[in-house]
Amino acid sequence: MKIAIGCDHAGFPYKDVIVKALNKEGHEVIDHGTHSSDSVDYPDFVHPVASMVDAGEVERGILICGSGNGVCMTANKHDGVRAALCWKREIAELARQHNDANSICIPARFVSKKMAVDMVKIFVSTEFEGGRHQRRVNKISC
Repeated sequence: MKIAIGCDHAGFPYKDVIVKALNKEGHEVIDHGTHSSDSVDYPDFVHPVASMVDAGEVERGILICGSGNGVCMTANKHDGVRAALCWKREIAELARQHNDANSICIPARFVSKKMAVDMVKIFVSTEFEGGRHQRRVNKISC
């Protein structure tokens, strides 16, 4: 699977761990930064990821910041993005199964690196259930 990833300074320590785990499973990961723990503005790294998801250039987006909220709000401004804030495995799974989320937003200050990797693995491997959920997903866009 082709995946784009981006983060701010709070998410930086998580990004490389996630990229390595995905590469190990054979996924192609496009890294939009940031590339250090120096303070940055999260939208600068979210928009390139969300644009790729929106354009269908990648199948999934992964976004990481301190709370997960900033990256989630920013990504969801893109019409074709359904970004889900996830803080445990079950939420990541349901975001895919029921909401056909195509981007996961991770709150680095509130989950461990192991939890982040576990959620990402679940997120990229879980299929959308469709059915009654498709009807609801169709009603998301304004």
